[in-house]
Amino acid sequence: MPAYQGPNMTRAILIDTDPSVDDAVAIMMALGSPAELEVLAITTVAGNVPLALTTRNALKTLELAGRLDVPVFAGAAGPLSGVLRTAEHVHGDSGLDGYDLPEPSAGPSPGFAPDKIVELVMARPPGAVTVCAIAPLTNIALALAQAPQLATRLREIVIFGGARREGGNITPAAEFNLFVDPEAAHQVFSSGAPVTLIPLDCSHQALTTAPRLNALRAVGTARAEALYHLLAFNKRFHERRHGTDGAPLHDPLTVTYLLRPELFSGRRVAVAVERDSPLTRGMSVMDWWRVTQAEPNAQVLTDVDSDAYFTLLIERIAALG
Repeated sequence: MPAYQGPNMTRAILIDTDPSVDDAVAIMMALGSPAELEVLAITTVAGNVPLALTTRNALKTLELAGRLDVPVFAGAAGPLSGVLRTAEHVHGDSGLDGYDLPEPSAGPSPGFAPDKIVELVMARPPGAVTVCAIAPLTNIALALAQAPQLATRLREIVIFGGARREGGNITPAAEFNLFVDPEAAHQVFSSGAPVTLIPLDCSHQALTTAPRLNALRAVGTARAEALYHLLAFNKRFHERRHGTDGAPLHDPLTVTYLLRPELFSGRRVAVAVERDSPLTRGMSVMDWWRVTQAEPNAQVLTDVDSDAYFTLLIERIAALG
């Protein structure tokens, strides 16, 4: 589908999210790029923490950004089937532990997130809206089930999730977002929608090292200071568990791709998600060498210029003031 650009040459996006700190950074990075991105809404789903907390964290992020004009719609409280698996062991009980963010001064907007995704996409011309999916894909699958025409109406779905060579970060085989709701992931990858997938292969190249966090803090704003402390909290978990200088900064890679696709490399391949095996449930199986002859259904990005990524990220956080 030809790319549509609105009258201000911006790309309209929806951010579907389960906010922990990397989601919060992605949201703020998008809001710091108004010449290129128009954030139509934030939709929340259960994932890193239960839905009530992901919705609250989305509102806290918008409060921090000074952008409570962006509507937040709460969505699915659990996966399409099975029991919700959360990640408080990584992000703390609130999902945003590490800094005392102010309570939001507004609540979520009325409406169910999958319904609102359909409404917002269908209200604009074909190819006008991109979805940044940085959480379990439950809301996206429910929206596509309700309105299958979204698959050809969307400009693109940019997903953070899965892994090609990096193994898993919640089980030995599975990345968290796809593991939480593999049935939803299967439906999205099978929908025919244009998909770009950014897996752990990219984010494991992009660590929140001490120099990078210090550069963020040097921006000198209250917003940058808050993100510095939240990221430092997350960094300590990975340092204890993996002995690395820093944590992978996953979700802002989706916004970076929209802003600077030339920082990434990869290829179009067929992606399937394992749904049945207890050993590999949620695993992303990528036919990198087309051994099955299956038609490619996603552009998979496996490499990123991590220094340029953090430079851009810090620039856009600074732009928020």
